[in-house]
Amino acid sequence: MAKFDAIIVGSGINSLVCAAVMARRGKKVCVLEREAQLGGCIRTDQLTAPGYLHDTMSTAHPLFVTSPGYAELKDALHAAGLAYVNSDAPTGVLLPDGRSFILRTSREENVRAMNALAPGDGDAYRAGLAFVEQNAELIFALLGNELWSSQVGKMMLGRVWKQGAHETLGFFSPALQSARAWLDTRFKSDLVRAVLAPWVLHTGLGPESPMSALMAQVIAFTLEGVGLPLVKGGNARTVDAFKAVIEHGGGELHTGVDVAEILVQGGKAQGVRSADGREWLAKNVVCNVTPTQLYGRLIPRNAAPQTLRQQAAEYRYGKGNMQIHLALSAPPQWKNRELDQVVYLHLTPGLEGVSRAVNEAERGLLPAEGTIVVCTPTTLDPSRAPEDGAVLWIQLPECPRVIRGDALGQIEAPADGLWNEAIRERYADRIIERLATFIPNLKQSIVGRRVISPADLERLNMNLVGGDPYSGECSVDQYMFWRPLRGTKDHATPVKQLWHIGASTHPGPGLGGASGFHVANALAKK
Repeated sequence: MAKFDAIIVGSGINSLVCAAVMARRGKKVCVLEREAQLGGCIRTDQLTAPGYLHDTMSTAHPLFVTSPGYAELKDALHAAGLAYVNSDAPTGVLLPDGRSFILRTSREENVRAMNALAPGDGDAYRAGLAFVEQNAELIFALLGNELWSSQVGKMMLGRVWKQGAHETLGFFSPALQSARAWLDTRFKSDLVRAVLAPWVLHTGLGPESPMSALMAQVIAFTLEGVGLPLVKGGNARTVDAFKAVIEHGGGELHTGVDVAEILVQGGKAQGVRSADGREWLAKNVVCNVTPTQLYGRLIPRNAAPQTLRQQAAEYRYGKGNMQIHLALSAPPQWKNRELDQVVYLHLTPGLEGVSRAVNEAERGLLPAEGTIVVCTPTTLDPSRAPEDGAVLWIQLPECPRVIRGDALGQIEAPADGLWNEAIRERYADRIIERLATFIPNLKQSIVGRRVISPADLERLNMNLVGGDPYSGECSVDQYMFWRPLRGTKDHATPVKQLWHIGASTHPGPGLGGASGFHVANALAKK
């Protein structure tokens, strides 16, 4: 007999939300994690030197604190120790010539600052966010709900009834616009374009990608609304809080359990078998994995149509990411001290630089001047470092998954195209040199350094194929109605009682937990 109402494979944010919601609603759940630590991309480690706490992969929580899962779980999570720190300066940009711009949580301040740079730019920014507000019901229904649900269907029909088919379809023209089209046609200041353009990278897109304008607008809207909350004490405290909530509800969490196969009988999932031969039985199985893993390894070959297996085999992964974690003996002293309070600072040549770096990475080149994302968590949370110390979290979102060359011609590509320690460290050196130009005390303050290449990311989490932190390219053909596969609907699979969640599924990547919430909501009603 099934011991659990649901077994959840993997322990990322969607798994934790799914398990916590079900456990609090009286369901018996079991989370099985392959690695030695729970949390998937949510972890905090002493990577560099004693006393320095680094968020090894993800760090900020804007999507989670605006999610339905957080709305339901926040009281329990905060009672279990989760706490956030924040700033009214969530993001900013620093150009190579030293000019900078800070985007704040105040719409009026942002509009005034942009208009001061170029008359009309602030008004264009206001109009872009007004588009999000005016279409919020439609946008957030499409980006956050089960697309094949009656709820979305009724909402779409109601919109057509009120506005007519022509005006309803008219929404999709600007919604599918690229960030380049929006920024080039509406903004004159290169600084304004530069502060907005890099954010499309955090959605797995580039500035030429369809829908990237809408993503930039939605992100700016979100940053104004909730900032960029960081977890006090490190992101792993999120996992600790979820674990407490799940176990309080009678749930179980196990690490070091490598699920090797879904047990299927009569077209229904019955549980899972781990690599060590143990069988775990449940009424439902929820897998937080990539389509490649689900249809290529876990589902028995005779339990899924060949067409779906072929679609899963053709599923594409995006650019690789790289991280540099620094332990510093003193806080970074930016030449422009206003940048000290910025949570995510993008160092980039601007729109053209982002576009060029994306193109180089997609062609297999180490970018000549890729975007550098810098976060100094200790500015808001001094507990992450010894007294007077600091940590830097540095993300490089435009890296090749397979290296074919170097855009600067300085680093020789490996014969096999694979990331190795020598290339990883040499490329990191290039990034440190660029940062040191704007942080005079950087080099002398470094007491520890850890670089995580795209290959290292995949070793840490098998869902990050080739170092793609979004578990799959977010292009239009692999997004919304077609994510994860065009042959599936929402989070159902061809196997009854088997569900698919995670960044590879709608609504896609980010620490939102929406797919886990929607599946939990469905299963908790049974």
